[in-house]
Amino acid sequence: MSTSAKPLDFLWFIPSSGDGSYLGSDDLSRPVDPGYFREIAQAVDRLGYSGVLIPTGAACEESFILAANLAAVTEKLKFLVAIRPGTASPAYYARLASTLDRVSNGRLLLNIVVGGSAQELAGDGIFLAHDERYDHADEFFQVFNSLITTGKADLDGKHIKAHGARLVLPPVQEPSPPLYFGGSSDAAIDFSGGIIDKYLTWGEPPAQVAEKIAKVREAAAAHGRTVTFGIRLHFIVRETDEEAWEAADRLISKLSDETIAAAQAVFAKQSDSVGQARMVALHGGRRDRLEVSPNLWAGIGLVRSGAGTALVGSPTTVAARLKEYQDLGIDTVIASGYPHLEEAYRVQELLFPVLGIDGPRNEIRSSFGERQVFGGGGHGGNVRLASGS
Repeated sequence: MSTSAKPLDFLWFIPSSGDGSYLGSDDLSRPVDPGYFREIAQAVDRLGYSGVLIPTGAACEESFILAANLAAVTEKLKFLVAIRPGTASPAYYARLASTLDRVSNGRLLLNIVVGGSAQELAGDGIFLAHDERYDHADEFFQVFNSLITTGKADLDGKHIKAHGARLVLPPVQEPSPPLYFGGSSDAAIDFSGGIIDKYLTWGEPPAQVAEKIAKVREAAAAHGRTVTFGIRLHFIVRETDEEAWEAADRLISKLSDETIAAAQAVFAKQSDSVGQARMVALHGGRRDRLEVSPNLWAGIGLVRSGAGTALVGSPTTVAARLKEYQDLGIDTVIASGYPHLEEAYRVQELLFPVLGIDGPRNEIRSSFGERQVFGGGGHGGNVRLASGS
């Protein structure tokens, strides 16, 4: 099924655990700074991105609170924030979600995060086995969805009990903010079929993504539902393919083999995520097998947990690779690049025109219609294009 006729819905990423220019190095790194996150959010709001993903985890700023802060300084940007069943009750999450949707005037998207690091989950007081977490999440969302859509919920489940639960103030979006979810295990896909609106995959090779999409569609059909699809990818886009690959090499140029080995050991020890295992299997921790599919580079996954692949190339090359995913049914991209402020501009300036995505919002005219070229920013302003140029 092809969706290529319609431009992709393009979101960006807020690096709420820190940012930098080199993986595995503190050279030119940027610490966790709410002011910096506001810079990124305001830039991508103006540049025409539809929203931002705010990650969740012990190393990140709390996503609901950060989203509320960023909503106050942006106009149209949507915020994809995480619900982690088990860290709070479904009634409490319903109040959080409804309030954030209200204060942002309907700009909330919800990202269901069930798994991840078993060690981190234990720190949050969650000791359920992998597949049992999805049984728990199913009961959680029976209560949450009932509250967010009707204001009332009752359940006497194995994991969740809610007696006379109420939500007085409804969200702006009707019937509710959309639910996004990513998970690669059989239990995750079975769970997704009856719950979610949009399924997210990490950036695997197209054949693997196609297989996963087919499974999710089948799971949704079993519940009489349909699901849309998105992909989480990093981007290294430059004017030429050669420049892009040079930038990819530079990103890991200060990354030592010892740091790679330490990161891979942590992933193996702490995570029971099937998706994480699939990411690691793409490269096996080796520098010599990082292009895992044409222009799909797994260098980021040498040290980064979760999404670990980037599309690398010129705007034309990257657009061609994205069309392959669109033809499988992908309609949404959640993108990022290092560092995130500069790369948000680069992706918008180089890639958006090729993808047919509109430019900056509320752009003010800089001339009375004459074509001009940049004159260096001096007091004389720009230069009118010479006749015949």
